Amino acid sequence: MAAVSTRANEAGTALRTIFFGLLDDVASDPQVTDLAVTCDGRVWADRGNGMRETVLHVPFRSPQVVREYAVQLCAQLGRRLDDACPIADAASPDGIRVHAVIAPLVPQGAAISIRFPDRTMASLQHLSKLGVFPAAWLPTFVGLVRKHATVLITGGTGVGKTTLLKALLAQCDVNERIVTVEEVRELGELGRDDHVSLVTREANVEGVGAISLADLVKATLRMRPDRVVLGECRGAEIVDLLRAFNSGHHGGMTTVHADGVNRVPSRLISLGLLAGVSPQALTMLAAGAFDAVVHLERVNGQRRITQIGELRVAHGELAGTPLAVWNGCHPPRYAAEWGHFIERWGIVPRASGGG
Repeated sequence: MAAVSTRANEAGTALRTIFFGLLDDVASDPQVTDLAVTCDGRVWADRGNGMRETVLHVPFRSPQVVREYAVQLCAQLGRRLDDACPIADAASPDGIRVHAVIAPLVPQGAAISIRFPDRTMASLQHLSKLGVFPAAWLPTFVGLVRKHATVLITGGTGVGKTTLLKALLAQCDVNERIVTVEEVRELGELGRDDHVSLVTREANVEGVGAISLADLVKATLRMRPDRVVLGECRGAEIVDLLRAFNSGHHGGMTTVHADGVNRVPSRLISLGLLAGVSPQALTMLAAGAFDAVVHLERVNGQRRITQIGELRVAHGELAGTPLAVWNGCHPPRYAAEWGHFIERWGIVPRASGGG
């Protein structure tokens, strides 16, 4: 691989140094958030308006070259990719995530997916200016963080959950101790001093030594955290996280894949079943764990926060209730409980332009 590809933040400091070779020009584009290479060597990039095909100056000559490229890229990040381990998921210390699959799991060559972290350490104010959410919601998000609300961020793949999570964490007091837990490092350094970043470890060739997300969540409680942050919850670790949030560790945050605030309960219950926890027990844990649910999705190709809500228990069942809804175009709509919600968190709203 030829060139060293680096990006810089607004202060001009390098965020990463990785050899991207043939993909260097595209990877160096600060607008690119996602890159994909298909088995035949075609390249696709997302510059904020969905994946679009990109023509390289020097293309991949054959599927075999794509495979060799994938192997070398994963090797830089300390991950093995070969016939014995045909799937690799890796990340750099600054949050670039690489996923690769080689033949015969794919028809030929390799399929490569690369996700880049936000290069500018986007703030809530910056996201508001970009139109990710209405300006009237800015005091809400700032207030939730400063009042140590526990926040659940939901949405599909590539809608900006990690970017929003980092923007929320940027609002934390500089003296707070934040402990983050991830499978691969996507959050990066967060630009703060008292931050401990924990990542899982796979088992060795003898099948021992694995450290799971659940193990790390338990470990955070012995590290005197002001906030416990789980980058993405997608398995049995949900139970340990909910127990932590219910035991006095306020102000934590996590993300989960869900289609909307009203679909969060079924998602959490399904994750709880993976840990052998009944829906009834999970309901009681979740109801007291999260203070706010923030949902993102793509609207006409653009990332938008479309719902703010909360979890409640109604007739013994967990329910997700949207309190504020935005379609990305018209003024937000609010439920009758919205006023009580923002009052509870000491939030002074801006003029919303909608009722």
